[in-house]
Amino acid sequence: MKKNLCALFFTLIASALVYSQTPTAMELLRRVDNNEVFQTIQYQGEMIIEYQNRRVVKTMNAWARGNEDSFIEFTNREDLGSRYLKTGGRLFFTSPDTERAMVISGHMLRESMMGSDLSYEDTLDNIPLSERYSAQILRTETHNGRPAWVLELTANDRSESYSTRRLWIDQEHYDVLRQEMFALSGAMLKEYNLIQVDVIDGRRFPVETEFRDLLRRGSSTRFIMRNVILDQPIADSIFTVRNLER
Repeated sequence: MKKNLCALFFTLIASALVYSQTPTAMELLRRVDNNEVFQTIQYQGEMIIEYQNRRVVKTMNAWARGNEDSFIEFTNREDLGSRYLKTGGRLFFTSPDTERAMVISGHMLRESMMGSDLSYEDTLDNIPLSERYSAQILRTETHNGRPAWVLELTANDRSESYSTRRLWIDQEHYDVLRQEMFALSGAMLKEYNLIQVDVIDGRRFPVETEFRDLLRRGSSTRFIMRNVILDQPIADSIFTVRNLER
């Protein structure tokens, strides 16, 4: 009887220790934000778009500061001279075919960017998830050989593009291995899979990912970031209409 009580006691202690070491859902979300949300970023990007048996490659140079300012300039031959500027709460676009900068706003921000599976909001968003969603841990499971927590996120504001998200977070490194994004109706709109992470200045940052827009049959976009520079000053002149229209 004593042995059974001792065994039960140690089992309960062990279970309590394991439970106490498991972060809460919001702690996990904050660890994701600590890796992925930046003060500034500069990079050379590539989008490899597969759509209806066609393959298109687009390249770009990009700069961003917080969630307020960003500038993207496409460098592949077909889109050379196409530029996006986000500043002052508005998104501007110009290309060799436009006489003046166009403003992209409202529901258009949720449209495909340059024919990819990413929307303008997907590309330019840099607001911490922990500030926009509440979260709960649904379960733990293995994803591509990695033990992961599965989190369900519920938007705090109905205006969010994705009212619900489901995240697979690596239990060792806190990388988002997979993400599913849902509409208010419950329909899954997009899925995201992590391909590669680089350690940049002590943080794990996703530099190669794949997006699938489930409303576009036979479509996927691989998004690659090279020569990434994080949290270094960027000149104000980058984020100007003058730079956009040069």
